Amino acid sequence: MTGPDVPASFHLAYVPGVLPGKWVRIWQERYPAVPLELSGVPAADAAALVRDRGADAALLRLPIDRTGLHAIPLYTETTVVVVPKDHLLAAADEVSTPDLADDVVLRPLDDTLDWDRSPGRPAIERPATTAAAVELVAAGVGLLVVPQSLARLHHRRDLTYRTVTDAPQSRVALSWPDEETTDLMEQFIGVVRGRTVNSTRGRQAPSPAPTKPKKSDVDGRKAAAGKRTGGSPGGNRGRGAAPKGGKRGKPRRRS
Repeated sequence: MTGPDVPASFHLAYVPGVLPGKWVRIWQERYPAVPLELSGVPAADAAALVRDRGADAALLRLPIDRTGLHAIPLYTETTVVVVPKDHLLAAADEVSTPDLADDVVLRPLDDTLDWDRSPGRPAIERPATTAAAVELVAAGVGLLVVPQSLARLHHRRDLTYRTVTDAPQSRVALSWPDEETTDLMEQFIGVVRGRTVNSTRGRQAPSPAPTKPKKSDVDGRKAAAGKRTGGSPGGNRGRGAAPKGGKRGKPRRRS
């Protein structure tokens, strides 16, 4: 259904672990007539989806192939290692990659951490997804190093996680096609960057036009001024003031 009476919509894709809820609420408050469509997408497919115009924009993880795409980094996540609760590392507050040297560290095919060299011992086979890797950690096959939001997304009661101080970190970014930036895209950029509704790069709320004071308001101000000076609204002559042109004489005696 299309037509001039149908409002445009904005399609936003997002990868697992990224929570767009705050920005969605702001969008709905500012632009209630423009529907914001959301769709989850695997991390490996997010950039291609935007490049192929399958979505107006995507919240994804860097690094990506930026060919044909803009990308604005939004924030950087803490990296953690997911371990069984009875694992030795669970007793530590935080760990480093040398602490993982004796363990099998799983690297799923959808891993977005940019490793120069993976820690620990490699698994015989790489799990297809992060979710599958979490199941293997629970089964005691190995450990898993991921952005903290993914550890929370796949939380299990029998697993915990600890910060890895020297691991690569995942950066979450907003990406969209670089050929053009539409008005709706500019508005969503303003939302995620924290611009106010009156920002010069977004929609501006119109300033109220100056209004002419009503005659009754003007008369009221004059009356108030007269009271402060002890006179009447018409000038300095108050009650009992002498008339112009002479002094008031004594009253004549009646005969």
